Amino acid sequence: MGYAAPRWLPGGNLQTIWAALYARRFGGTAPVYRRERWNAPDGDFIDVDFADPALVGTSPGPRPLLVLFHGLEGSSRSHYAEAFAVFAAERGMDFAVPHFRGCSGELNLAPRAYHSGDYEEIDWILRRMRDRQALHGGGPVLAAGVSLGGNALLRWACEAGDSAHASVAAVASVCAPLDLAAGGEAIGRGFNRLVYTRMFLATMKPKALAKLAQFPGLFDRERLLAARDLYTFDDVFTAPLHGFRNTDDYWARGSSKPHLSAIRVPTLVVNALNDPFIPASSLPGPGEVGRHVTLWQPAHGGHVGFPLGAPPGHVRGMPESVGSWLGQFA
Repeated sequence: MGYAAPRWLPGGNLQTIWAALYARRFGGTAPVYRRERWNAPDGDFIDVDFADPALVGTSPGPRPLLVLFHGLEGSSRSHYAEAFAVFAAERGMDFAVPHFRGCSGELNLAPRAYHSGDYEEIDWILRRMRDRQALHGGGPVLAAGVSLGGNALLRWACEAGDSAHASVAAVASVCAPLDLAAGGEAIGRGFNRLVYTRMFLATMKPKALAKLAQFPGLFDRERLLAARDLYTFDDVFTAPLHGFRNTDDYWARGSSKPHLSAIRVPTLVVNALNDPFIPASSLPGPGEVGRHVTLWQPAHGGHVGFPLGAPPGHVRGMPESVGSWLGQFA
C-alpha cells in the first residue's frame, strides 16, 4: 500500500482521530443497509447488515460478496465500514457487515460477548455467507477484518488452513493487533490510556453491566467498575466469559502473529508503522509469515486512519487499496 499522509495531518494519533471523527467517508448520502438476524448455533443471534442491492447497480455476472468484520466497539456505521460499502458498490460487489455480539445495538441472549480470537464465530459466519452466495448464484466471498476483527479473521485463517478455500477466495486484515499483549500494553499507557482506553471503557462497561443484569453472578461487578485499563477489563469480563484462564492466557492464545505461517489462502496484512495502538516492533517480518501472506507496512496511517486529500480529507483510499487487492481473487 503506497500511502503518504497529508502534510496537514502529521502523526499517528492525529491520523487516527481525525479519520474517525471528521474525514469524509462517502460522497452524497450514507450507505443504506438491510438487516438480517441470524440464529447462532448456541441459540443466540447475530445481526448482519447488507448494503442495499440497489447501490450496486446492474453489473453483469455473479457478484462477489465482500464481508467486513468490524473492530472493537465498531459497527456497520463505523467510518471504515461505510467507506468499504461505497467501494463495494462502485466495484459491483455485494457487501455485508456481521456484528459481533453486543455491537448491533441490541443486547444478545447468551452469557458471552466477543473477543479478538473468536475464530469459531468467524468460521460459522463465513460458511453461512458461502452457502448464501451459492444459493443465490453469487460470486466468491472475500473477507476483510479491521483491528480486533482483523485479528479474529486471521486466527480463523490460521486455524482453517487448507479448508479456508472452501469459504473464501482471499482475506485481508487492516491494523489488526497481531500480538495482543504488545497492543494491550501500548493502549494502556500515556496518551493512549487517557484517550483511547477511556473511550473504549465508556461503552464496554455499560454493556458488561447489562450482561450482568441478565445473568446475575456472571462476574465481579466491583472489579469491573474499578477497571481503568483493558487488561483489567479483559481479566474480569472477556477472558473468563470465553473460556480463558485470565487476560494473559486470552492474549496469548488469541494472537494471530505466532500462527501466520499456517495460512493457506491469499491474505493481505496491513499495519501502519505509526499506529498508536500497535508497536511497530511487534509486527511480523517477511520471514515470520508463509508464502500466502502479503505484508503492507506503510510508515504512516495511524490506526485505521489513512486519511487523504485537502481538509477535511477522506478515508476512501484504504478501502480502495485493500478492496482492489482482494478483488483480484474474485
